[in-house]
Amino acid sequence: MPINADYRGPADLPEVVPVFPLPGALLLPRGQMPLNIFEPRYLAMVDDALRDGHRLIGMIQPDAAHSRNEVKPALFRVGCVGRITQLAEAGDGRYILELTGISRFKVIEEMTVLTAYRQCKVDYFPYIDDFTARKGEDEVDRAEVLRTLTDFLKANNLKTDWDEIKSAPNEALVNALAMMSPFGPAEKQALLEAPDLKTRAEILVALTEMELAKSTTPGETPLQ
Repeated sequence: MPINADYRGPADLPEVVPVFPLPGALLLPRGQMPLNIFEPRYLAMVDDALRDGHRLIGMIQPDAAHSRNEVKPALFRVGCVGRITQLAEAGDGRYILELTGISRFKVIEEMTVLTAYRQCKVDYFPYIDDFTARKGEDEVDRAEVLRTLTDFLKANNLKTDWDEIKSAPNEALVNALAMMSPFGPAEKQALLEAPDLKTRAEILVALTEMELAKSTTPGETPLQ
């Protein structure tokens, strides 16, 4: 999706961003994530992001395995910042919005703030390649990704728009499938932290094949 801002590198993004901890949520560069915002603290976060003009929100997963505080759980160390590119008011106090991913980040530290929502100081430089659209997509085994997707759809009696899939560039295809995948937080985090698009595609294929293997009845063979 085209956006009004031009982010050419880490210097174009703020060092401190509001973060939205959401289990199972995966935002990737240039991917689109719909959100239904209704909690007062996150409504305030959206208002502040719009008021401050940056329109940015950092999506990050809570790290349940290392959390002692359910109210304020520990966070994974890697998230992805996105820009609010669509917003509508639902009429009942909710915001319906869409984030477009810009770049992943590593959390340096969580800030002590007065806001009800959390904010983190972050570093984008480890993911500087995120600012280059479609980088490394020629190395993706597209045929393997599509084969695995076909097997998954058949196994679950699902349909998809194949015309749209066939016309999608490799980056859009892999990232969209990763974001929509039905995996748990740990698997989603592995997809997020993949060092490059080729590795993300390989992880996606491996996770999908493991999911298919689990759903195969003993004595049956996986779909070909």
